[in-house]
Amino acid sequence: MAQWNRVLDATPEEVWEVLSDGQRYARWVVGAHDSWERDDHWPAVDAELGYALKLGPWTYRGRTISRRCEPIRRLELEAVTHLGSARISFLVEPWGSRTLVLVDEHPLRGPAARWHNSGADLVLRWRHRHLLARMEKAVFSARARSRAGASDDARPSPGSGDGARDRS
Repeated sequence: MAQWNRVLDATPEEVWEVLSDGQRYARWVVGAHDSWERDDHWPAVDAELGYALKLGPWTYRGRTISRRCEPIRRLELEAVTHLGSARISFLVEPWGSRTLVLVDEHPLRGPAARWHNSGADLVLRWRHRHLLARMEKAVFSARARSRAGASDDARPSPGSGDGARDRS
């Protein structure tokens, strides 16, 4: 079983915002080139994400199914490929003013489960380290967009009657 954790400079709610947006998965999941919600209720149990992995001229499309969803606390997924499936779990815990995110992954079915060994765990840990670093960047990006949107909402529009004018 491959586990990795990271303390993020974010609130659990900010982390969950990224986890619960299927369109953003390709931004932080190592190896994913594109992602999309296959139905309209991600990350509810049994909801699915589609994803594309690219290697040179080849593209592989797969799916990930939400198996357990406890908003702001836990998300457990099953990634399904032609080689079997794997369980990927995200645990989100308050850690003082920050958030501890633990990712845990292991194969469930197929050849990958039969061939699983400590060498495979080393590769998964490397992937998780980079995945959590990219997740933190996605959280920072979402925070910046949110703040920019809030400041745009607070800015009076031209001609709103309060004397403010856009001088750009």
